[in-house]
Amino acid sequence: MGRGMNVPATTVRLGDLTAGGVRHRLAPGDEARASMARRLGLRGLPALGADLEVRAWMDGCQVIGRFTAVVTQVCGVSLEPFDQPVSGEIDLRLVPHGSPNLPQDPAAGEVEVSLDTPDPPEPLEGDLIDLDALLEEHLALEIDPFPRRPDAVFQWSPETEETSPFAALKALRPRPE
Repeated sequence: MGRGMNVPATTVRLGDLTAGGVRHRLAPGDEARASMARRLGLRGLPALGADLEVRAWMDGCQVIGRFTAVVTQVCGVSLEPFDQPVSGEIDLRLVPHGSPNLPQDPAAGEVEVSLDTPDPPEPLEGDLIDLDALLEEHLALEIDPFPRRPDAVFQWSPETEETSPFAALKALRPRPE
């Protein structure tokens, strides 16, 4: 498909896209997952996989697909590590810098945001689409920032001290020796 020998298999050249697009099944190895876990602040990343399709869109591309993962995080209640499944969808449009399809500069005027319309395209640096980087970015968005083990129970009970308005005065009263 015209790839150079120094271009990784999980990178797609914008110019190489055909009308039908290309499909990729990503399954990073142990070392790649460990590195990704460190960058994302995870205790571990035992499993990660994605099925992605990259197809031509306007003067750029569209990346669509789904990913699943198992992340190891530290419970915010018990402080014990635990595994948690994570999954998500990827639907992203990328266009080269200078494209007329890029959204206008937000500083130039108002930007209208609607939940019913797809996100505007994002600028693409160069002509390479790094699928591993896109996967890591979307995984980061799905990770719970306040992880809690499903069986973790927060148990707290206030101290049972006398809290009447006269308790402070009682503390000031001299005690007999």
